[in-house]
Amino acid sequence: MLFDLPADDILYQALLERDPSYEGFAYVGVKSTGVFCKLTCAARKPKRENVLFYSAIAAALEAGFRPCKRCRPMRAGLTREPAIDRLLDELELAPEKKWSEQQIVDLGYDPSTIRRAFRRRFGITFLEIARLRRIGRGIEALADGAAVIDAQVNAYYASGSGFRNAIIKLLGVAPQKINHGAYLKADWIETPIGTMIAIADRDKLHLLEFLDRKALSTEIEHLKKASCSAIVMGREAPIDRVDDELNRYFAGERVNFTTPLATFGSYFTNSVWDALKTIPAGQLCSYSDIAKQIGNGKATRAVARANGANQIAILIPCHRVIGADGTLTGYGGGLWRKKWLIEHERRVYSI
Repeated sequence: MLFDLPADDILYQALLERDPSYEGFAYVGVKSTGVFCKLTCAARKPKRENVLFYSAIAAALEAGFRPCKRCRPMRAGLTREPAIDRLLDELELAPEKKWSEQQIVDLGYDPSTIRRAFRRRFGITFLEIARLRRIGRGIEALADGAAVIDAQVNAYYASGSGFRNAIIKLLGVAPQKINHGAYLKADWIETPIGTMIAIADRDKLHLLEFLDRKALSTEIEHLKKASCSAIVMGREAPIDRVDDELNRYFAGERVNFTTPLATFGSYFTNSVWDALKTIPAGQLCSYSDIAKQIGNGKATRAVARANGANQIAILIPCHRVIGADGTLTGYGGGLWRKKWLIEHERRVYSI
């Protein structure tokens, strides 16, 4: 099988490199400490002779290993710095709070370390996230018909000009002109294989991508132009809906995604995306198969381009398309994620 665990030497190299490709499918037991970890664990790496590899948590436990307190292998999700979880929890408890580096220091963290950690994970700093949350509160109030001064107070901006400048920079419009039709909302969704960003209006999901996708900024700019909308931090019903469906999907449930989708491609591109949605979970096909399905067998390369232009990851399952020779081909979220998703679906839907 393509996805059987490789030799221990390969897994040990993956452990040294903190390779996420085996997240959820391989664990390492460390004989010198008696603990077992994810391969992505940030702890000091053990010697080769001190490790054993297991394909399941149960096997590691049965061998007498206890879960690592640092990477927490019993919990789903890629290993990340505990400081990220704590600061995000603090932000959710008080989204109106105006954060500073000194407050980060007061919590016992080094601001530069926190900046790097958040940039690695989300692409922006914690202070920027906090600012966007405060601006989002003001936008909500304006969209609901509040006076500018009331919205400013709701967003906890002491300066009226500062509030207006922040809104204009984010949306490209003056506060007085904001209404529900003028912007989309974006929020993060945590998954076992990395953080995703979801963007939606009140009715449909417009984008769902992994945050570290290289083309993400280009996709967002394209989305703004195609939808004639600005994007702000916040949640609409489609984001809550896809969050729930993804949670069930990653938990190993058989899920038929029903979140309504907005698409902005050409007729040909949309026909490819529609064809992708007909590929059953747990099965694969080639670009040439898709070309034949849409009635244009010679359009293999065009199908590949349309496949790459998909901006609704997982729900429009471009990860189920492989090369005609059976090899994995490009995937915007990274080939390791494509491999992970294929193996995840193979396990779930082969039962």
